[in-house]
Amino acid sequence: MLGELNEAQIEDLLMMLPVGRIGCHADGVTYIVPINYVYEANTIYAHSAKGMKIDIMRKNPDVCFQVDAINDLVNWESVIAWGRFEEITDMQERQHVMQMIINRVMPHMRSETAQPSHGFIGDASDVGDDVKLILYKISLNKKTGRFEKG
Repeated sequence: MLGELNEAQIEDLLMMLPVGRIGCHADGVTYIVPINYVYEANTIYAHSAKGMKIDIMRKNPDVCFQVDAINDLVNWESVIAWGRFEEITDMQERQHVMQMIINRVMPHMRSETAQPSHGFIGDASDVGDDVKLILYKISLNKKTGRFEKG
């Protein structure tokens, strides 16, 4: 049976999952990439090193965000949301968001000494004084969800 997720189910899926995908587009290039994220108050929070995703979102801040929970090909849930990218530059907000991301990501690491491949430094809550680590938010303005139950 195919169906639509209601608003509460959409919110639950966005809150539950640690990895989603950003779709962005600029200069004739469409780019989709997975990210670790935190969802709170209709906003996706994430971090990144500078690269293609950041370059594209700076050029065109209108992005798409997608998450899914797939048990098998006939038992899944998926949410697609649209929103606007914005870099976080305020140092206090940066520290708060970084701590939220750390709290969300670390329980999903397989060992106590594991570290994500980029964005985390010795003192994980220290985001530094320069902008090597880019923290950003996507303020969502539309969400839709679908499911299939076999």
